[in-house]
Amino acid sequence: MKKYLSLVTFAHTIFAMPFAFIGFFLAVTTTTYRFDWVKLVLMVLCMVFARNSAMAFNRYLDRDIDAKNPRTKVRDIPAGRISAQNALIFTLTNCGLFIATSFFINPICFYLSPVALLVVLGYSATKRFTALCHLVLGLGLSLAPIGAYLVVTGHFALLPIFFSLSVLCWVSGFDIIYALQDEDFDRNENLHSIPAWLGKVNALRLSTFLHVLSAIFITLPILYTAVGWPYYLGIAFFCSMLIYQHLLVKPNDLSRVNFAFMTTNGIASVIFAVFFMIDRLWVR
Repeated sequence: MKKYLSLVTFAHTIFAMPFAFIGFFLAVTTTTYRFDWVKLVLMVLCMVFARNSAMAFNRYLDRDIDAKNPRTKVRDIPAGRISAQNALIFTLTNCGLFIATSFFINPICFYLSPVALLVVLGYSATKRFTALCHLVLGLGLSLAPIGAYLVVTGHFALLPIFFSLSVLCWVSGFDIIYALQDEDFDRNENLHSIPAWLGKVNALRLSTFLHVLSAIFITLPILYTAVGWPYYLGIAFFCSMLIYQHLLVKPNDLSRVNFAFMTTNGIASVIFAVFFMIDRLWVR
């Protein structure tokens, strides 16, 4: 079990899962649909299965690339802790569990489950042909709030789309920062990424622009639904974490990229979700 948790870097679930809870409780508190423990558990299971399948497939597809990269050759498949075959079996198993779980939620979630898998698994191939791979990763994680809203209501709405757009820009921006570490490797191996395409300075500028957009999208819900002071505090904290990670990483100093990637973004998503929940469930 520890090997497979390592394979899928389970700790990174902290990025999208809080926004899934946001989408779920946004639906509960802004519509006539009531809270349902069964739906909440099914939503969490779908999140886990989707992410497991996406990460395991990414490790499977990138196993030869990872073996060449000094930064990634210690990952489970190139290091020999998990075989490529077992990683693929793990991927297919989680795909099946994701689709099966969505069947018990509602028809629209079930019908859209293959589309969701196509997005989150398809990301793994994009680095081979487009530098926009970071945006595809962001798109995959941005499905969390919309998907969770659909779990409750079974239909689309504007409010969760704002949160999804914020996640898309936020994740794409910090993935560009993370990819700075592999700029030379990507260029030498003919792999596509924003840093390999634009260079470190311009990549950081694009990342900053995406994070500005993320801050705008996470603020827009205040125009469409009543919010209290905790939501404003959540916005302030989330934006401060975006600014902080850009202060940590410089084109000539990448020593704190991992801290900026994991710690600041993990804290940003969790604390914002906490403020959101306080606002929706206790203050309003």
